[in-house]
Amino acid sequence: MLHRRRPPVRLIITLASLLVALGVLGLGLLRAAVYQPAAVLADPLQPAAPAAPEVATVAGKCGGVPMTATRQTRGFWLTTVMNIDFPSRPGLSQAQVKAEYDRWLDLAVAQNHNAIFVHVRPSGDAVWPSEFAPWTEWLTGRRDNSSPGWDPMAYMVERAHARNLEFHAWFNPYRGTQPGPDGPGADFTKLARNHPLITHREWAIAYPKGSQARLYFDPGIPAARRFVEESMLEAVKKYDLDGVHFDDFFYPYPQAGEDFPDGASYARYGNGMSRGDWRRTNVDTLVREMNERIKQLKPWVKFGISPFGIWRNAETDPAGSDSHGLEAYDAIYADTRKWVRAGWLDYIVPQLYWNIGFAKADYAKLLPWWTDLVKGTKVQLWIGQGDYRVGEKGAWSNPAEIDRHLDLDKKAGVQGEVHFSAKSVRTDRLGSVSRYAKNHYSAPALPAVMTQLPAAPPAAPSLSAAQRAGPALEFTAAAPGATSWALYRVSGGAAALVATGRSGTPVVDPKPAAARSVYCLTGLDRSGNEGAPSAPLTA
Repeated sequence: MLHRRRPPVRLIITLASLLVALGVLGLGLLRAAVYQPAAVLADPLQPAAPAAPEVATVAGKCGGVPMTATRQTRGFWLTTVMNIDFPSRPGLSQAQVKAEYDRWLDLAVAQNHNAIFVHVRPSGDAVWPSEFAPWTEWLTGRRDNSSPGWDPMAYMVERAHARNLEFHAWFNPYRGTQPGPDGPGADFTKLARNHPLITHREWAIAYPKGSQARLYFDPGIPAARRFVEESMLEAVKKYDLDGVHFDDFFYPYPQAGEDFPDGASYARYGNGMSRGDWRRTNVDTLVREMNERIKQLKPWVKFGISPFGIWRNAETDPAGSDSHGLEAYDAIYADTRKWVRAGWLDYIVPQLYWNIGFAKADYAKLLPWWTDLVKGTKVQLWIGQGDYRVGEKGAWSNPAEIDRHLDLDKKAGVQGEVHFSAKSVRTDRLGSVSRYAKNHYSAPALPAVMTQLPAAPPAAPSLSAAQRAGPALEFTAAAPGATSWALYRVSGGAAALVATGRSGTPVVDPKPAAARSVYCLTGLDRSGNEGAPSAPLTA
């Protein structure tokens, strides 16, 4: 995450002939340049097909009718590296950064999202005062560890929660530097004096060669891995995070046949394994230990990863997908299938940034592979959507492409979507976002419950009075013991979810019906488990 992320474009398709370096972010990501034949594209001027029924849960009854709410995580990635999304440029004042962030939260709320994924450790740095890393240059505009004089992480978490958005802190574990405003990424003389790769030069590996080189923490050195874990767990300890999130950057994506130069650590720690198995074991250990250590600190914090969308191809491994692209298992040593089967994650967000019908990586064929993988596990499947691709030639010139993805997701029982990235959601190119938001995100949703997390549904809240507040209807309510609340309004044969909020914020129906309506309120615990509803109130 960068996914492409979080680099700008994340499609990496063939190791041999179709790898094209993506220079915009200098993150070594590559993208396929093969287009779906125009003959199979839907007519963008035709109305979209009706969406599949929402995945709903019944929370009880209100006024004698069932209460229903969509259970689905929705969000976007807010990317800091290279100022892709936020802040808009380095060196902004505290007031400017806060104002920009608040506008991103407003966008999330307007889209009926319930989570935000914020890039807090883009390259061995931090957006909080850290004992393990220098301040990120994408905030301060400097690599000398100059403090901005305030704590952006504390503000970002607090403001997200005020809008009842889950805050998932997005980390890049191994990436240590990035070419940036102060010079090349592998130039030690340009780093802050407290940068850990200066203190521990033996942990640093420069890759690839040339001007785009950046430094990595060597995943094969146990002490380096432990340090990377500690640097991320520091944020878990200090802040009220809802999730810890990795993207697809583990070992770097291969560059022009140039292998990652970790021969010294392999010679010392390889223990007789092949280089590939050893590298996968190193990444496996990081994932397993992070899951264990997060849960030891705060059992309610979710841990998830957004990997490259292909584990292995079926032509390589019978357990792989019907695809023909780069394989994460072999290219970046990410055994995503193992992580799910071992239960080391709470959720997984494969980056399926390809269109329906794309020959090398067909969305409609990869989606069933991922849904089959999570069956029988407690790992939730959310899908990473490539909004940044809208407007490209071929299939992506159709504004209905992502809308069609979300149709397939609902039919398959997918429990969430995350969009890359925030800027693309705001730009709404070709009206693509407006289209899928209308068809799929028109009403609020509650996050899908993870049964492996702590559960303590609160007692029924009270709902005692209502009064007009402009066009909205505001209620007198109390929800003791709840982390958040959910407001239902009876219309027709069901009581539908109309609003949510964090405990302590006003209970409001922003768009009440013209006629008198029956309402009920529920409280939810930190893990999204819903308690019994209040007595009904007619307003």
